Amino acid sequence: MQPVAHLVKVSLPNYLTNLPVPDSFGGWFRLGFRDWLALVPPTAALAGFTYVTYRAFCPHGRPQPSGTVNQKILKDNPKVVDTIDIEDISEKAVFCRCWKTKNWPYCDGSHGAHNKETGDNVGPLVVKKK
Repeated sequence: MQPVAHLVKVSLPNYLTNLPVPDSFGGWFRLGFRDWLALVPPTAALAGFTYVTYRAFCPHGRPQPSGTVNQKILKDNPKVVDTIDIEDISEKAVFCRCWKTKNWPYCDGSHGAHNKETGDNVGPLVVKKK
């Protein structure tokens, strides 16, 4: 623990006080090559710290699209086609349009999580019998 305390209390403050940071905006233009070179390590450390902090609090952002809509339903078929007779519908049927349902072709509400995750606004197809 002693080396860490020495680094934080003595070495780092001495290093930072010796950096050629100008007092005015015009002072930046008067820095020499060695001065700019001395500013590279702390700038890189600050940029790295900023990036790691950003990744820790914003790890994913928006998910990247995979290129395919259907991720899991009847993947062995060249084309997914379902036929439902209107006579088989009692009062109404709710069909999935997001391809996330576990009850294909009927909607199970999976589009809610999909919309929240991706910012999309997809919803089901509702067919009513008059």
